[in-house]
Amino acid sequence: MKFLFIVQGEGRGHLTQAITLEKALIRSGHEVVEVLVGKSESRRLPGFFIRCIHAPIKEFISPNFLPSPSTKRVNIPGSVLYNLHRVPEYMRSIKYINERIRKTQADIVVNFYELLTGLTYFFYAPPVPQACIGHQYLFLHKDFKLPHKKQADLFLLNLFTRLTAIGACRHLALSFRSMKDDKRQKIRVVPPLLRRSIFQQEPKEGDYIHGYMVNSGFSEYVLKWHKANPATPLRFFWDRWDEPEVKKIDETLSFYQLDDTEFLKQMAGCKAYASTAGFESVCEAMYLGKPLMMVPAHIEQECNAYDAMQSGAGISDDSFNLDRLLQFAETYRPDPDFRNWAESAESIIVNELESLVPDHYVSNMYLVEEFV
Repeated sequence: MKFLFIVQGEGRGHLTQAITLEKALIRSGHEVVEVLVGKSESRRLPGFFIRCIHAPIKEFISPNFLPSPSTKRVNIPGSVLYNLHRVPEYMRSIKYINERIRKTQADIVVNFYELLTGLTYFFYAPPVPQACIGHQYLFLHKDFKLPHKKQADLFLLNLFTRLTAIGACRHLALSFRSMKDDKRQKIRVVPPLLRRSIFQQEPKEGDYIHGYMVNSGFSEYVLKWHKANPATPLRFFWDRWDEPEVKKIDETLSFYQLDDTEFLKQMAGCKAYASTAGFESVCEAMYLGKPLMMVPAHIEQECNAYDAMQSGAGISDDSFNLDRLLQFAETYRPDPDFRNWAESAESIIVNELESLVPDHYVSNMYLVEEFV
């Protein structure tokens, strides 16, 4: 079978999920014919993604959330105005996505939370089954508990999630733990898509704190804490592309450009992990048994952090106060069931995607019979 991936390119989570799923599908005898990545002009594709994906990569301009002037959390009003101004460009991207679905002759479209995929199915209704993959689809599950945040923010988040999934016949909701499916919403709860390389890591307890921040402005908090605690080694990854591959502040603090191999290596050997609550890296920390602190940059990550705390994975903070993380690490105990749950992802998700094709062929067969 031939698969077409369409990936939201902001952050690293959806990109690493796409890499993992492509390899799983290839091992099962399938082909990923193309990978379309939606991105903004302010970000570039990480080198690890370009190196690891086998299928041809094509990029298109997609809506994105702008950081605040401090480059920390999301600027909602500014993001809305910015994206409204670029609607004509996004319409061209929608047309382009529809053309690629048709020209690649894919059997299944796999959508990694890209908004313009849903809008392509709304405007053009391509006759190819679409499956959506992401932790965000779990927020639509009837049994999922959302954090006690502003109802307007939660409403907009779920509206955005539904828009990404217009025309989808299956929602594969990545989850920290097993839950019953929500058949009414077409939600199948599945394990997180972690890279095989993480299963090969040997966790060790080092003396440093490992970290990742999707918006580089959070480095101000890290620098402030480091100034008060210079003896604690810190190794943080960021997305500031105008900086060198490794920016060494001093003997105990370094900032790294995002690299998948180095990132996992550093995580496996750390004492604890601090992150802006991206689902993927939270799962990696849970698998490696690392205590973690989450500093959400927007409402979606607040839901991620809340869900992870329900699983006992870590704590939440608003300013990278690493004192709290070190205190939590003293009493943290890893979830013994999470490793088995994560390792079952490949067979479960590939089987789900394979199950979509018979329905597609059957519907086409009926169309031929009616035509005859």
